[in-house]
Amino acid sequence: MRKIIALTMLLALGALGMACGDAGTANNTANNANRAIANAVNAANAMAANAANQMANAANQIANAANAVNAAAANATNAARPATNASNASNSNANR
Repeated sequence: MRKIIALTMLLALGALGMACGDAGTANNTANNANRAIANAVNAANAMAANAANQMANAANQIANAANAVNAAAANATNAARPATNASNASNSNANR
């Protein structure tokens, strides 16, 4: 009877050793999955930052174009003022 109990214990310990022994493969798989997720998140962050920079550049180009239009309109207004003032002066002289 002692031999049967000893063999049963040996089999139980062997099974336990086989079940728990090689955890390295599972850990490597989990580490590789974590690295893949981290790489994907980093790539997504880089793409988001690139998109934000492109949108900022486009906004700056639009602002520069609006400033150019504003400056052209102001220059056109200033160029038209002397002619308007001269016209008003001649009209006021004619009305005297």
